This record gives sequence, C-alpha cells and structure tokens, in this order.
Amino acid sequence: MDEKKVIELEGVSIYHSGESLRNSHRGELVLSEVNLSVGGGELVYLIGKVGSGKSTLLKTLYGEVPLKTGKGRIVGFDLRRLRRSRIPYLRRKIGIVFQDHQLLTDRDVFRNLHYVMKATGWRDETLIRRRIAEVLELVGLHNKEYKMPFELSGGEQQRLAIARAVVNSPAVILADEPTGNLDPAAADEIMRLFATIVAGGCSIVMSTHNINVVEDYPARTLLFSQGRIEEIDVAALG
Repeated sequence: MDEKKVIELEGVSIYHSGESLRNSHRGELVLSEVNLSVGGGELVYLIGKVGSGKSTLLKTLYGEVPLKTGKGRIVGFDLRRLRRSRIPYLRRKIGIVFQDHQLLTDRDVFRNLHYVMKATGWRDETLIRRRIAEVLELVGLHNKEYKMPFELSGGEQQRLAIARAVVNSPAVILADEPTGNLDPAAADEIMRLFATIVAGGCSIVMSTHNINVVEDYPARTLLFSQGRIEEIDVAALG
C-alpha cells in the first residue's frame, strides 16, 4: 500500500453490527468491493441516499466500526489491526466534524479548544494559547473566544467544531454532513473554509446530501448505491 496516501482501502467489505470492536461476528453487509485512495490536500465527496453506507464508511475510518475484510490504512494506522486501545491515538492524528457539532456546552469557545488540546497531549500553555489564536483566526472566530456555544449561530458553532478538528494539524478531516443543519449562506461559509484548509495540504472526506455544495465546489465525488461505490462526474448530477 502507498504510504504517501492519507487513506487507502483495497478490496474492503464493510459490515455494520452496532457492536464494539470486541465482537467477532461480521453483522450486516453495508458496502463491498471498496477500493479508495485519498492523497494529501484532496477534497472527496461521498454522496448517496440515507442508509447507503456513507456514515458507516466514515465510522470505519475513525475506528468506530471495525474493518474485518480487505486492507485499510489511514494516516499510518492499519485498520485491520486497530486495537480499541489505539483508537484515541488515531483520533489525535485526524479531525472529525459531525452534523450536530458535538461541542462542550458548559464552556466557552476558548475552553472547548483548550480541553481538546490538553486531552491530546499539549502541556505548554503559551503554545496552547498561540495555537488556539491561530485556529480561531482561521475559522473567523478570533473575536468570540469567550462566547458560549449557545451564543453562537449554527454556522459559527460548526466553524468552532472545525477549529477543534484542525487544532492538532491533522493530515485528514472526516466530515459527516457538516452543512446538513445550515442555511445556504452558512453552508457556503463552511465550504469556503474547507477550501482554505484543503489548500493548506489537509485532505477532507465529506459526506453530503447538498448537491449545490458539490456543484459550487467541485471535487472528486463518490456515489454510494446498492452497496457499491462509484466515482462519478459532478456534471452528471445535473
């Protein structure tokens, strides 16, 4: 497998059982014959109907759903050999963005990021504050570091979630419907931010139902249908 790829899947079948890594049965087949590689600084869209396997693939990539057949690597981690105890180390090297933000509602913007950084091994307070200032500038929240999440708009909350995802300078961000709860203007802000992040060399794999986003910010697009994945031309979506 190519070590230069941030993600590489070969001959993968993905099963969803709703169970933990400790269970050995395979469960329900969701996707089969998956071959996928993602290079550095690449944006890849995952599209398809609800239940077609987009979220399950992302969960496999960040270790929530075990990979039991085929070969799979992400940022140097072998997904077939990924032990439960190693999942936190994997997640320190990738960013994850969810549709519903999953922010810490009892602390402000600064403390949301500070908590994540301390939990992932940062110790020097000067470096922590410097990095927080950098990522808040990147996502356009540099003047809102002491706002509570409920004081932010939906788009601002998602930008904070993205700040959390990039704070450890990951090689790849896995984003599951990141614009799903946003109005068109806020969704466009998120996509412009993603374009900046990709231009900086970080890859993004993003599931979406928002075809307007795919058309406005064209990139590699993978269609999930009937248990398979097919790369398609964005122009064909029209």
